[in-house]
Amino acid sequence: MALLIFVVGASNAFSPSPFTTVRRRHFTLSEKKETTIMEEANEALTSVGWAPPTSDEELTSDDPFVRQIDLGIQKDMGVSLEELLNPAKVVNLERDLYNLRLELASTTGVVVEEEGALTTEECDGGGGGEEAEALRKSIAKKEADLTIERRSVFRGWLKNVFLGQAILSFALSFVMATNPESLFGGFSWYTDYQMDMPIRVLGFWWWWLFVVPSLRSRRPKGAEKKALDIAFLGTPLISLIAPAATKDTGIIWAANFAVVAASYAFAFATDDGDDEDAEKKQPEWLKFVYKSLDFGTGRERGARK
Repeated sequence: MALLIFVVGASNAFSPSPFTTVRRRHFTLSEKKETTIMEEANEALTSVGWAPPTSDEELTSDDPFVRQIDLGIQKDMGVSLEELLNPAKVVNLERDLYNLRLELASTTGVVVEEEGALTTEECDGGGGGEEAEALRKSIAKKEADLTIERRSVFRGWLKNVFLGQAILSFALSFVMATNPESLFGGFSWYTDYQMDMPIRVLGFWWWWLFVVPSLRSRRPKGAEKKALDIAFLGTPLISLIAPAATKDTGIIWAANFAVVAASYAFAFATDDGDDEDAEKKQPEWLKFVYKSLDFGTGRERGARK
């Protein structure tokens, strides 16, 4: 499934940076000239097929902007954008830097034109007073943050940590739902506050709270991601509905297990290997649900609308 990011941005920290150069003019721009310069820059970007980052729209990994970021990270870090710990945060920072650099160019009398690279140095014509100084500080901070984020790679060992967490949660939840006294019976609070049933209930809710989220935090792709998305929707439903039919927490735990197993079976049985084509066929409401699920898995940390 294609990487989905809920921001629009532009990248200038990678090389080569697309579509823009700057020409220095050492004079103070009037409001009218500033507006004209911004319009010209936007038209230049649009003419080469890259809309300027002035609105909140959905980007996919096929977007030219995201591809440029991806290529830059592969060149500098040897990994893809998706392999970073916070890919959407990188996109957010790139977008912010682009806008800040354009604003700095306007403030310091630099005209942005088509073709070439756009860097902070080229956008800074010097002077500009307090407003320009504030922009320089903001740019410096975001550039430092971007450097850190570009180096934060989602390593294989971290995936193994999440897998181990899922296995431990699986075992712990089973004991909590079926025989919590074996774990907590030696504590006085267990009997004093009658914690047997609350812990049993927490045991079958553990599927939704920890087991499935831990597996999703590994950032699986294809059929497994689809299976875990379905399971993340199905386990809370079964945990809410099943108590109306039975008070046996062990049976409810088993029902959650069955939902997860069935999700895997369904996802792999219907997988055709073309994630992007399958995604296009999904109804809009389902796309919204699946994209919303990406938040909190580590896949889209830092993303914002």
